[in-house]
Amino acid sequence: MKAEYLILIIGFIAQLLFSGRFLWQWIVSEKNKKVVIPKHFWLVSLIASFLLFVYGYLREDFPIMMGQTLTYFIYIRNLQLEKKWQDIPLFWRVLFWIFPIGVVVYYYNNGINDISNLFNNPEVPFKLLLLGIVSQLTFKCRFIYQWIYSERKKESSLPLGFWVISLAGSLLIIIYAILRKDPVLIIGHITGIITYSRNIILYRKSKQD
Repeated sequence: MKAEYLILIIGFIAQLLFSGRFLWQWIVSEKNKKVVIPKHFWLVSLIASFLLFVYGYLREDFPIMMGQTLTYFIYIRNLQLEKKWQDIPLFWRVLFWIFPIGVVVYYYNNGINDISNLFNNPEVPFKLLLLGIVSQLTFKCRFIYQWIYSERKKESSLPLGFWVISLAGSLLIIIYAILRKDPVLIIGHITGIITYSRNIILYRKSKQD
């Protein structure tokens, strides 16, 4: 029971960081009357992703682990684009790079768990697993879109498409979370929907002005 509470605490801390970064982004954007990226946005994103990856690993939830892996290194790239990656101590930079890969290699080569367990969690039927994968892919595509957009502009940006994809993916994840009975995902994405919707409105208003 204590272990279950510890897992939930890790998950809630991760979601608190995820929600907090967008709440701060929302406040800064409201002040500027346009969508902007506040200081430390990508660093908080990376730390939150690190923790949520751990949460997914401890909960044996492949869609969560997959979702974080898709964007984890994009957060690092955005820190590089902002020229803030080198400001992080070398120990943490090395740890951030190797941690997800190390966990996956260990988890599926430790004599207890293997690749066959990836799609055989009894608490996640195949149809639910498929929904989780689709929802995470949709949600994480926002950062792939953001990454490509930022690389073209040679600066870190959050375009309109980012917020639209965020809203669509978040709605799908909430459906998955309700069926999975995952309070961490439910709470995290309900708060996110408000922020994504408001950023869409701010973005359109700024283009009209």
